[in-house]
Amino acid sequence: MPLHLVKLSVGAESVKDLEAWIKLRAKQAVASGQPRRHVHVTRMTPKRDAELLGGGSIYWVIKGEIAARQRLLAIEPFRDKDGIARCRLVMDPKLIPVVPRPMRPFQGWRYLAVPDAPPDLGKRGDGLADMPEPMRRELRDLGLI
Repeated sequence: MPLHLVKLSVGAESVKDLEAWIKLRAKQAVASGQPRRHVHVTRMTPKRDAELLGGGSIYWVIKGEIAARQRLLAIEPFRDKDGIARCRLVMDPKLIPVVPRPMRPFQGWRYLAVPDAPPDLGKRGDGLADMPEPMRRELRDLGLI
């Protein structure tokens, strides 16, 4: 069964903000002659990599809620120029909004089992995906969604 990661998106104010940052990073990679892919570098390598690569995603926490996900494509351990072990988490550049779920701040990442993962926002069929993100956040804070 696949497994997911939950990670804070530090500095992002919204899903659109994270999307713009991903596009900018891809453009910078191409300009510097590197492959066009979305990579996040971490200090630690996930131990459950086989489960993560079997269909897992990274669920991004933005402004205190799980708000979007990206499919995880590869996990690449490496050593940086100072000899410190690091890990590249390679993701599909497509960002998929999910049904918002509150999440408190934490360091690093957390594993997330498939049954506990929020569903994709577009699959609900109730128009929630068409609402502006600030409105969804306010309705969630009021306990209406």
